[in-house]
Amino acid sequence: MAELQSLEELGGAVETAAPEAPVYVQKLDAQGRAYATGKRKNAIARVWIKPGTGKIIVNKKEYAEYFARPVLQMVLRQPLMLTDRLSQFDIIATVVGGGLSGQAGAVRHGISKALTHYEPDLRASLKKGGFLTRDSRVVERKKFGRAKARKSFQFSKR
Repeated sequence: MAELQSLEELGGAVETAAPEAPVYVQKLDAQGRAYATGKRKNAIARVWIKPGTGKIIVNKKEYAEYFARPVLQMVLRQPLMLTDRLSQFDIIATVVGGGLSGQAGAVRHGISKALTHYEPDLRASLKKGGFLTRDSRVVERKKFGRAKARKSFQFSKR
């Protein structure tokens, strides 16, 4: 290997390669389904999507029956509406932990991730919409010597 005499020679010696963007590939199981896990607060959702007519089943119930509030139903459908895939996939989800709001957010996160596994081209639009980011906010733990996580007991001077 030859020694370099000046910095100009160094510029020609080192190849400047731009970092390549990662290539995302389709991830399907033996039945042709895409699987993903979604999380929000203390809720964890396991989501499978497969080509179908647009049925959404959550814990063996229709999603409109499981999530009775229209806001939660809208949260669930957001990634499908953004990508115009509302009636193209059947979705089966099992969700545990947390409350209904956290569970709806977990299913939404799982649907978004599963969509990217099924169709990697959708990743850019879902990421721009913020559906692939796990919302990391969780309930703060209660500390000793406190009434709640941050609230103190009532102070009495006398």
